[in-house]
Amino acid sequence: MKKNLLLPVAAVFVSLLFFACVKDTDFDQAEDIALTPVIELDLIYFNLTASNFFDSINNTPILTVTDTTDIRFLDDAQIQESLRRADFYFKFSNGIPRSFQVDFQFLSETNDTTYTTQTNVTQGTPQDPVITEFEEVVEGDDITRLTAASKVVVSVTIPSSNETLEGTLNLQSKTTYYLEF
Repeated sequence: MKKNLLLPVAAVFVSLLFFACVKDTDFDQAEDIALTPVIELDLIYFNLTASNFFDSINNTPILTVTDTTDIRFLDDAQIQESLRRADFYFKFSNGIPRSFQVDFQFLSETNDTTYTTQTNVTQGTPQDPVITEFEEVVEGDDITRLTAASKVVVSVTIPSSNETLEGTLNLQSKTTYYLEF
């Protein structure tokens, strides 16, 4: 009985070998594959009040407020080699009746400036905050300078301030990184 079962199974196997479709595969194409992930990350955010721009103890205006944020994502060697473009998006909501100049300074580990950009924020009121959006696209030679940064310093400068100034200035931002491996 085993002999009778073995013959039909062998016949089916042999006929599948002759009639099966086989597509030629070019394994050299594997070198042409590129992975292009897109990564979105929150960058920096803050909520400043008008009182941040006035020293009530000394009764003097503080015209520039500064904050530093580490951006350790860029210090990876593989990321530095693979980064093709970075899109920065900043959204300010200004409820302070003053305009602002905002400077972004990207610094290396040794505090050397590697990349800078700036924008102006339109004045608003506490009752009617004004939205200002700013986008910066970094690519080409600027990518090399950007990836040398390990932190970003944000400096917010107000033209004048006093103890009666009211309102808030908020920032939300994100970065979209375009990589190619």
